[in-house]
Amino acid sequence: MKRLFGTLCAALVCMSAVAGETLADTYNSIKERGKLVVGVKADYRPWGYRDPSGELVGLEIDMANDLANTLGVELELVPVVGSNRMEFLNQEKIDIIIATMGDNMKRRKVVTMIEPNYYAGGTNIIAKKETGFENWTDLKSQKICGIQGAYYNRRVLQLYEIDLVAFKGVPEAVNALKQGSCVGFVYDNTWIEKTLAEGGEWEAYEMPFETEDPSVWAIGVRHEDAESPFGLMVKGKVADWHRTGWLLEHEQKWGINQSPFLLEMNQALRTRAK
Repeated sequence: MKRLFGTLCAALVCMSAVAGETLADTYNSIKERGKLVVGVKADYRPWGYRDPSGELVGLEIDMANDLANTLGVELELVPVVGSNRMEFLNQEKIDIIIATMGDNMKRRKVVTMIEPNYYAGGTNIIAKKETGFENWTDLKSQKICGIQGAYYNRRVLQLYEIDLVAFKGVPEAVNALKQGSCVGFVYDNTWIEKTLAEGGEWEAYEMPFETEDPSVWAIGVRHEDAESPFGLMVKGKVADWHRTGWLLEHEQKWGINQSPFLLEMNQALRTRAK
């Protein structure tokens, strides 16, 4: 019996050692290659977009840079869209997703959502003022542009019976809106508010409705990294961004309207740290 017990203990120790190595794999791989590969948006101003020189910049790019600096490695940015970002992560084309990804149960089955969440947004539309939309119900049977893979597509389809025309990325949807192929573009209110604030050609457009279906945003990692050294480092970093006001400062840097969610998180985590 003692011999069996000893054998079982040895096996458990061995299994624990193997599990430890597995959990450390992503962290070790990043350190060994000297590079963190992050999936980001290239069409979502000002969270992730290309500046006039073609360089990827934005609030989420700043987040990616800070993670790479914390790890002491270089940063590689890989543009992703809503329809491929989780696939890229699980295919190991990227190490992590920082790409305006709404946190919901369906997505949690595919990837691990890092908590605390780092931002929050809701659903609205952008449309020409002359269209005269007043209520969400005005969208029934109307051609509305959208983005493939957006979490709110099904809800808006079911509630308001729109004729959704889904595009791979924001530039394609915006072009269709401007060309009159659709009468509105359903998207995150955060992007719409920032776009309208730019003025110019957007003076003729508006966000006519009350924002609905608020959703928190999360950084995504593979399931095996949920409690790994890499995953725990990212969790700690997001909490630190909230507690120190780093996210509030960078929100202001990029000209984004102050988020009630960020204010609440900053207050909650500062209070908890006392």
